[in-house]
Amino acid sequence: MEEEIAGGTTHRVPVDPDPQKESPEDGIQERGKWANKTEFLLSMAGEIIGLGNVWRFPYLCYKNGGGVFFIPYFVFLFFCGIPVFFLETALGQYTSQGGITSWRKICPMFEGVGIASQVIVAYLNIYYIVVLAWGLFYLFNSFQSPLPWSTCDNYWNTENCHSYVNFNLSDSDWSFLYNQTEDNNDYVFSNESLKITSPEEEFWACRVLRTTNMSLGAVQWDLALCLLLAWIICYFCIWKGVKSTGKVVYFTATFPYLMLILLFIRGVTLPGAGEGLKYYLLPQMDKILEPAVWRDAGTQVFFSYAVCQGVLTSLGSYNKYNNNCYRDCMALCILNSATSIFAGFAVFSVLGFMAHSLNMDVNTVVEGGPGLAFIAYPKAVSLLPGAQFWSVLFFLMIIFLGLDSQFVCVESLATAITDLCPSTLRRPGRREILVLVIAVVCFLLGLPLISENGIVLFRLIDTYGSSGISLLFIACFECIVVAWVYGANRFLDNIEDMIGYRPFPLVLKYCWLFVTPLICAVTMLYDALTSSSINIPGVDQVLGSWASRMASLLILTPLLCIPVFILPSLWRNPRGMATPSPDLRQAKPHEPRLTLCKRVIIRGQEKPPRIDGEGDEKQAIEVIGV
Repeated sequence: MEEEIAGGTTHRVPVDPDPQKESPEDGIQERGKWANKTEFLLSMAGEIIGLGNVWRFPYLCYKNGGGVFFIPYFVFLFFCGIPVFFLETALGQYTSQGGITSWRKICPMFEGVGIASQVIVAYLNIYYIVVLAWGLFYLFNSFQSPLPWSTCDNYWNTENCHSYVNFNLSDSDWSFLYNQTEDNNDYVFSNESLKITSPEEEFWACRVLRTTNMSLGAVQWDLALCLLLAWIICYFCIWKGVKSTGKVVYFTATFPYLMLILLFIRGVTLPGAGEGLKYYLLPQMDKILEPAVWRDAGTQVFFSYAVCQGVLTSLGSYNKYNNNCYRDCMALCILNSATSIFAGFAVFSVLGFMAHSLNMDVNTVVEGGPGLAFIAYPKAVSLLPGAQFWSVLFFLMIIFLGLDSQFVCVESLATAITDLCPSTLRRPGRREILVLVIAVVCFLLGLPLISENGIVLFRLIDTYGSSGISLLFIACFECIVVAWVYGANRFLDNIEDMIGYRPFPLVLKYCWLFVTPLICAVTMLYDALTSSSINIPGVDQVLGSWASRMASLLILTPLLCIPVFILPSLWRNPRGMATPSPDLRQAKPHEPRLTLCKRVIIRGQEKPPRIDGEGDEKQAIEVIGV
């Protein structure tokens, strides 16, 4: 805001700190805000607490030494996860901008950091909702009696299908039913070679996925209808922005907890539950020295906390300026990790019961990823009295866990695009059209993933689209931009201006400056050196060169956004490419941050101090009269 004042006098004019606020007569709508803190907390909880808490974390605990896995997990959480989680949320609240323009505001040179995160969100929007389509398909089939995946007399079953009821060998090793511990499934019994599969495995492979050894087949229209239904539900959850999202999360973010508690109570009361929990928690101390365990812990923290995806920045941008985002972030981090640990009890108690019922070791029935949700757990549920009830309960939990994360990712992408073109998109009816376009495009791009053998594409995007390398690389640059270019002290001053105090200033400052980027860089380097070939979990087929090219494209696309988008900034304004936007509120002036041989490389922008008595929602801009 400028004002002409004769005589060259200085005048400070209070203005709203939200630069996106427009006058009603322009026909441009104001940027929304959360109606209350509860809506923000539930939306954040719905995003970070998802399917990974149920099917990834418990399996990683079992795989990486039981209780020993908690050590590297909490090391990464405290020194990487929480600092980056808080950084992104506070950045969104401070700038009141989405995942791209927030980085443009503090450092135009590194706008590509935000674009890279939105590329990953685009990947997530395409493939993550496929899990909801599978969940809906299983939910609809859960109302049949008997459950269709519990018998071998269906049209999709092969001659190799045998249920444990009809083939109950007291001394047999049933690990081959789950393809987890043996390299092949050929077993000799009564001088005959048998290739045995379970009905749950055949329902998943032959009925749902229809996997073959050939290339992609036709789209499965029953799954396509489930995918369409999932997108319709997602669209109407967010089509009105935070006004609709904030209301929906009251149910979608809390209902899975009710389901999880019921499954936990039922699980721990079953015979064999204790044996399952022993496998979940029993520490194997020798695992602590394996680098792969630390890598898995780091990638799990980044996946589970939804960092480096722009989502936290978008959700935080709808907060009021003086919201205590630090307290909110700490509460959410505690809730997220506690949910992961609690979900392990619910999962492994039921797996222990299944192993007990089948006279097997627990380690032969444990699955990770979709195999847990769509093979192992349905098998366990089919053994329970009232199997249909527990199956409906479980798949409702899966659907709502995934739905929250999905529509918040779509909200993040819509927010980022809207903030790039506010004068065009922040008008009546434009947001609904934008969200509809995103939904239609992602639906069409998701159809190949539900075609015959589409699981290969799903696994490729899941493994490499939002890979640990991409997330760790973006996290390094986020810390560098905020702590080194913009300035850690300046950002802490901004946080103090918002919430009234500096939270653990030395810890956060030195995590952002050194600890977090160093840990991320080392983990990223190890991951890159140990992943020389294409390895897709759950896919036994030998993939051609196209898979390698696609994996490289998925990894490199977000990474290249950061250096590539430096060039436009260099072309437009080389002198101001590292200068924060002048409409950002600054509480204190700051000296240049980055020097080399006593020569200033990055010059900090000086801002006038905040005026005493000024309201929390106002800022002062110094205007020099001519």
